[in-house]
Amino acid sequence: MKELVAPRLRCAIYTRKSSEEGLDMEFNSLDAQREACEAYILSQKAEGWTALPASYDDGGFSGGTLERPALKKLMEDIERGLVDSIVVYKIDRLSRSLMDFVKMVEVFDRHKVTFVSITQSFNTTTSMGRLILNILLSFAQFEREVIGERIRDKFAASRRKGMWMGGCPPLGYDVISRKLIVNPHEALLVREIFESFTQSESCVGIVRQLGAAGRTTKAWTTQDGRHHEGKHIDKQYIYRILHNRVYLGEAVHKGTSFPGEHKAIIDPPLWDETHRILARAPQTRGNISRTRQPSLLRGLVWCKCCGSAMTPSSTSIRARGASYRYYVCVKSLRNGHEACPIRSIPANELESAVLYQIKAAFKAPELVAMIAHCMGERDEGTAFVTKGERERLVRKELRSFEALWEELFVPEQRKLLMQLLERIEVSEEGVNLHLKKNCLTQWVTEAQQHGNGNDNHPPAA
Repeated sequence: MKELVAPRLRCAIYTRKSSEEGLDMEFNSLDAQREACEAYILSQKAEGWTALPASYDDGGFSGGTLERPALKKLMEDIERGLVDSIVVYKIDRLSRSLMDFVKMVEVFDRHKVTFVSITQSFNTTTSMGRLILNILLSFAQFEREVIGERIRDKFAASRRKGMWMGGCPPLGYDVISRKLIVNPHEALLVREIFESFTQSESCVGIVRQLGAAGRTTKAWTTQDGRHHEGKHIDKQYIYRILHNRVYLGEAVHKGTSFPGEHKAIIDPPLWDETHRILARAPQTRGNISRTRQPSLLRGLVWCKCCGSAMTPSSTSIRARGASYRYYVCVKSLRNGHEACPIRSIPANELESAVLYQIKAAFKAPELVAMIAHCMGERDEGTAFVTKGERERLVRKELRSFEALWEELFVPEQRKLLMQLLERIEVSEEGVNLHLKKNCLTQWVTEAQQHGNGNDNHPPAA
């Protein structure tokens, strides 16, 4: 009689440890789990069980997520049909999330893979095994949630005591022995930011000044030695500094402030003055600035070097009673002065250059001829007029631009420019205008028709 041979059952051993502590030891927790699983598989040798040589070890990974390299490799091997059974020391080594485990069991069932926990004797081929499995996983998830609640409660209690709870320290402080200690050099910069804002009321101006000085965000090193370099300061970083109550010597948890263990950098009067200004909506502060200092070219100016828009900005010096307007490259504003060679250009210089180029372009014979040609093609009423007569009419209307410009208020001047200009490109070589030639033709035509019917004056845009 021929002896029956049990079918070979390929067993993959999976091990996991949540933290990296102790993994550098010669015999660690992962080794202990694997040794126990190998011994169990050996005890089932008569049933055809054999351990696969491949290692599926996740050291330093939480059981609450599926983002684990060894687990991913195991699931890939299951999909490829290389595994018949999964052996673990405890169920929670595979997953602490009931939802995640249910997803994995669906994959196991699809590929006819069984699951065995050597310290919780059951397998997933029976209904009783499935019931016990779900119960155990529910308790594992419950334990994980309880631990999470304890950690959150401990964190909240520590914050109420004013303790620093880790992470990137704010500019102006260093972390020494798990406490915030004032960095005198950085603290001086923080005070300058607050004082500068109360004077200029402009975060954009502060960003430009700090960028020109080569200042960066906080550079710091973690406890395990990883160094984080400082980055370019942007407007959002300044807003976070201005709203951070840690500079008042406080610790904040979920919107509530508590006295901190660290020293304050900003005194209450300066903080109150800063937030009195911040209480006004940014749009309101911007409208006040634009009312005092209108920007003719808003929305039209682009930096040719980097392709970014150039936005109006202003800086006030109260001691001198002076205000200076600029058009600033947005890329340079966000990423620092080294991001673009253009950086900024004085508003008065740019606006004067644009107006000068428009006047020069309106005198150019090529533009006059082009507009006259377009008028002849699009306006049947002037079809009978000779080319020379059309060009004379065009020159007459274009010459009236200068007189018209002087009569308009700033908002009307800006509206006229928006009709005439496609965009203004600023480069290191100079300023280049892109005219809306079709709109310009229409403007001249309407001006000419308006002049025939009324007072021979072009209409306001």
